[in-house]
Amino acid sequence: MVLRACFDVKRIAVIGAGPCGLAAAKYLVAQKAFSEIVVFEQAAEVGGVWNYSKTPSSTLHVPQTNPLCAPDPPVFPDKEGSAMFPSPMYDLLHTNIPRTIMGFKDLELSAGVAFPHRDEVQAYLVKYSQDVRHLIKFSTIVKDVRLRQGTGIDQWDVRTESSTGGNPQMQTFDAVVVASGHYSTTYMPRIPNIEDFHKTHPAVITHSKTYRSPSIYTGKKVIVVGNSASGVDIAAQIQRVAGKVFLSVREATASDSLAHIGAEETPPISKFLVKEKGVQFEDGRVEKDIDSVVFCTGYLFAFPFLESLATPLLTDGRRVHGLYKDFLHIKHPTLVFPGLPIKVIPFPFSESQAAIYARLWANALPLPSEKEMSDWEKSAEEQRGPAFHVYPKKGDVEYLREMHAWASKAESGKEPPLWTDEQVWQREIYAQAKLEFEKTGRTAKTLAELGFHYKAPSDAVEEAAQDTGSVGYNAPHNTLVACNEGRIKNEEICENVPNPVKIWAESELKKEKEIPPVPSP
Repeated sequence: MVLRACFDVKRIAVIGAGPCGLAAAKYLVAQKAFSEIVVFEQAAEVGGVWNYSKTPSSTLHVPQTNPLCAPDPPVFPDKEGSAMFPSPMYDLLHTNIPRTIMGFKDLELSAGVAFPHRDEVQAYLVKYSQDVRHLIKFSTIVKDVRLRQGTGIDQWDVRTESSTGGNPQMQTFDAVVVASGHYSTTYMPRIPNIEDFHKTHPAVITHSKTYRSPSIYTGKKVIVVGNSASGVDIAAQIQRVAGKVFLSVREATASDSLAHIGAEETPPISKFLVKEKGVQFEDGRVEKDIDSVVFCTGYLFAFPFLESLATPLLTDGRRVHGLYKDFLHIKHPTLVFPGLPIKVIPFPFSESQAAIYARLWANALPLPSEKEMSDWEKSAEEQRGPAFHVYPKKGDVEYLREMHAWASKAESGKEPPLWTDEQVWQREIYAQAKLEFEKTGRTAKTLAELGFHYKAPSDAVEEAAQDTGSVGYNAPHNTLVACNEGRIKNEEICENVPNPVKIWAESELKKEKEIPPVPSP
């Protein structure tokens, strides 16, 4: 790595007190190198997306494909209450991630069901925030962030105002952490006739962001669009009370998940039929008299307070441009965007990033050259394609290892998380475990109750040796039991497998070389 320049960072602004913002505050404080850290939070409590609002958003743009769309205004629960901001949390939501790998490194989620309810996660975040709450300015909206001109170094003017209106302020910071989340600006595709349909039938089309409870769909004919985590969960909830539920998808839902949902799967909607109050699917099939269409089509990346950088940062809102390792702004490395990737375990992921930018800004780690960072982004674009921030399976495992190894090169700072073998295994099986959790009534407290049992490599070796009876055992075709409890085909290793224990030992030796050493405490 080439040392590019030393930072002169003393004052840092963190935008948002959700999981990423809280992790940022913790790691920046632990670095003991900065004179002022201010966390701006628009709500009256920490939690970000987990801070449930009983009242959903009243703003619905149909369709919605613009990342520069104005953010939702606050809602006021009562005349005396503080402003709240619409959250996509719904009443019966449980995490998709088991509690054993969901949390931050230095605070375990308290005992409860295997996949915590949203209330538990919010309470956990409040507890996690206790030693940094004095840094947080609650009920404060960041209206604008822009680079100060003519100073020769990066400095950022941050303009804020009260969430209830008034009290505008301007402060200057040396670095900014954009931890505002990406579950605010909805995405709803532009489908033929959708605008006319919405004008004629204004109560039919909704987005998962406004979903709260299945009760309003009792006896109705409903189309759920999308089979990501929220689409599958919401469709399953609505199916229990609705008259008929269709699940409109681009890619087929896994058969076991579809069986659990109980909905009828259809192709994507090709057009809306205004007079018939219906839709036509891509296979030509028509469904009339639809009561509700719930778009579970996700969100766009949006930073309404960064208009001065909006064009280079955002195009269609599907990704954020100009970043190194998915968080560090290449042209202005005093600006970071933690927590952007999708299909990762977000809390430890945000910690691993915070450990790096805290060390960089404290000059405890050298900064890669601008060319090196730009080359990385170009290479990542070629490999990832349009779904730039969507990580492959186990992508976050490798990322945590990489960030831990990078952070370990510094002599100071809070150590980021590094998963154990058991946690990596939990990461691999959590989707199957969540389905079992749903099918068995959401009461199981451990993965073992759901039928998932971890065996340490040493135990697996012993079992494999006992099963073989001798080192010369020849496994039957396609039935070699690997020591990670999976099954691998004989021909994937070699034509004749003389010893499964040897296979495991070679595999472990290779992994040992790939995993960076854990620094001494």
